[in-house]
Parts: sequence; structure tokens; C-alpha cells
Amino acid sequence: MDRTKILIMGAAGRDFHNFNVCFRDDPSVEVIAFTATQIPGIEGRRYPPELAGQHYPNGIPIHDEAELPQLIATHGVQQVFFSYSDISHQYVMHKAAQVVALGADFTLLGTHRTQIKSHKAVVSIGAVRTGSGKSQATRHVANALKALGWRVVVVRHPMPYGDLCKQAVQRFASYADLDLHETTIEEREEYEPHLDNDHIVYAGVDYAAILARVEEEADIVLWDGGNNDLPFFASDLHIVIADPHRPGHELAYYPGEANVRMADAIVLNKIDTANYVDVQTVRANLHRLNPNAPIFEAASPLFAEQSGLVRGKRVLVIEDGPTLTHGEMPYGAGVVAAQRFGAAELIDPRRYAVGSLRGVYEKYPHMGALLPAMGYGAVQMSELEATIKACEADVILAATPIDLRRIIKVEVPIVRVRYELQVIGTPTLADLLAEKFGRKA
Repeated sequence: MDRTKILIMGAAGRDFHNFNVCFRDDPSVEVIAFTATQIPGIEGRRYPPELAGQHYPNGIPIHDEAELPQLIATHGVQQVFFSYSDISHQYVMHKAAQVVALGADFTLLGTHRTQIKSHKAVVSIGAVRTGSGKSQATRHVANALKALGWRVVVVRHPMPYGDLCKQAVQRFASYADLDLHETTIEEREEYEPHLDNDHIVYAGVDYAAILARVEEEADIVLWDGGNNDLPFFASDLHIVIADPHRPGHELAYYPGEANVRMADAIVLNKIDTANYVDVQTVRANLHRLNPNAPIFEAASPLFAEQSGLVRGKRVLVIEDGPTLTHGEMPYGAGVVAAQRFGAAELIDPRRYAVGSLRGVYEKYPHMGALLPAMGYGAVQMSELEATIKACEADVILAATPIDLRRIIKVEVPIVRVRYELQVIGTPTLADLLAEKFGRKA
């Protein structure tokens, strides 16, 4: 019989998962290609035959999203599946209009088709937008469950930027594993803090295979989401983080709004640094979308090593990359810390940017006098180091979740800024978890 020709729009994460669980073993469809965006260097590769399965002996090509119209026309694509996250509703519908005008169907896959069911309990952490505080919330929940006596294993949303076959199932239990798997800065930002808290982390490409491995080690599986994506696993408790620094985004971004509607509990984070009116606006919007979910207020206090080194100095601020780029934040915790600790000047690194980092500033012009910690591979990490050196700062203030001193070699001192979730008032998230799961006997 004729196979339905489909195309999957993605960004090296959700797209591969949707293929694996919905299409890989379906003989009635033919996946013509993946398209890619958001992450540099993803296009031009191939989803390998070892992962693509018996129907794709040559694997599946990955093209730049700009080639979408040509791919639909050339291959007679009948259905296009939108499979990436942290995108405005307006942008999603512009893509839908483009696809429909070219004659193909435009589809968003639902959770019933894409979520894998575990025989262990699952807690999932999601968000309204990238940079809402999802990672610190995941650490907070992991520690609370550990205090209740449960064995927790963290499963992180995919970041497969290297050899996809080698990355199919990855287990991280130590810093040596980070080196073994040749992790990027973006991966280290998510894995290192969990390792510091003695929690094992899994990630990769094939999440059914990953879950089977995790279930051998965990009492409770903790899903650590990426961007504002939906969990890959069916969850027994879904906790969603909202950010009052971007009021209205809870109503305007995909699939962040879906996350809010699905939430069993919502954390309204960063109320210590947000405008009061914005906090109330976001709270009202969250309640309107999901009136049954309890809303926990939380702060995101800063902790800095040797903060006295910042006062009166020319400071280069390095912030978390995704939060600033497709997360669209103009600044992060590093700028807040620089102002709080009395920096005399924030160096504008845009005129010092090397290689691909110049393109990052062109694509995301909303960023100010700060440097996003871009490091999607060895070349970009070397460009980041060269840019840092060219700025000739007195002090570097690094507000990424990792210790940049492990991978960036510079002469000037690097002051780390960290931030943890601090739930305000009672009941707390720990109370919620204790009520839901109890204490392990």
C-alpha cells in the first residue's frame, strides 16, 4: 500500500522522540525528513538507521527548517508534524499557514500518543518558558524526595548534539561520565548540579530504552524538562514553573500553555525580583487556565562566591545561553548580581564576539551587555573562550549552572553566581510530595 509521506519539524529533541514512539515501527507512513532550528549545526546530519529502524535502512536526513517548502513540494509531503518547543502561538500558526498553503496537513501530537507509561512513579517538572527556574525546581524536588527516603533518578530532556548512536542511552553518575560522553556546555549546565547532589542522570535519544534502564535503579523517576516542552513520560505529579518576569507568556507560548493546563501544581517563581503587578497578573492568568492547581510562590535567591571581587571592577557577565536566546530574556541572574555587588561597568562583549557568536547576537538582538554561554560543540566552546579573553575584563561573573572554570581557561578571576528555589510559606512542595508519596518504609 502507499505510505503516507510525512515530515517532522524539530530541534533535535522532541522530534526524535515523536518519531520513535509514533512512527518508527509504523509501515503505513514514510518519514521523508526532519527539519531543524534553534540549535546550531543540527541540520546536515542524518538520523541513523540504527535508531530509525527497519523501515529506514539509510536513516532519515535532517534539513534546515528554511528548506521546508522545497521538501514538501519535492517529495509530495502530505502531513507535517510540529515537534519542538518554546515557540509563540503566533509563530506556530504562521508555520501552520505556510504548510497548509503548500497543500499538506499541519499537526500537533497529543500526550496520549507521545507519553510513555512507567511502572514506577513519575514526577515531572515543566515550565511556561525557558529560563523560568525549571532546573532549580527539579533539584529542589529531587532533594525533597531523597529526604523522604526514595531512590530518585533524574531523566533529562534530550540534548543529542553529537553522535546520535553513541548518545542513544546515556548515564551520568560522575564528572568522569561528562567527559566520557563529550558533553557540551548546554548539557553540563543541566547535568552537573544533579551530580553535585549525588543524583544519577539519564538522557539521550531513545527514551523507551532509557526508561527501561532507569526503572532498574529508581523508586521514583524525576523528569527534568527542557525549554517549555511537555514530559515524555506519563506523570503521577506534574509541577510547572511560571516566570513573572515575562507576564502574559503563560497565555502566548507553545507548549507552555498546555503545561499550565495539565499541571497538578504550579510554582510562581522569582517573586523576589519581579514587579508586584506582574506577579499578580501571572497568578490570575494561571488560575484562569487551571483553577484546580495549587500555586506555590517561590523566590530564586542568588549565591555568589567572593562577591567582593566584583565591586568597582569592569565585569563581563556570562549568562545561561538558552534563557537569553530562544528564551528571549534580555538579562539573567548575572546582570542582577553585577548590579547588586557594585560592578563599576558591564563590558559589552558584542564587539569582541568571535565566530558563530557574532551570528548569535545578530539573531537575538534583544541581548544587552552580556555574553550567553553558548557551547554547542568544541568549536563554539573555543569561540566562547576567545571572546571572553578578548573582552579583557577585570572579573568574570558567571551565572551559568556549571563551573565554567572546568572548561574555560582564562587569567582573570571567575566569580560563580548560583541560584536555588526557595518556596515561600506553607504548605511547601516538600509537603505536597510527602502527601503524594509518603515516606519510604
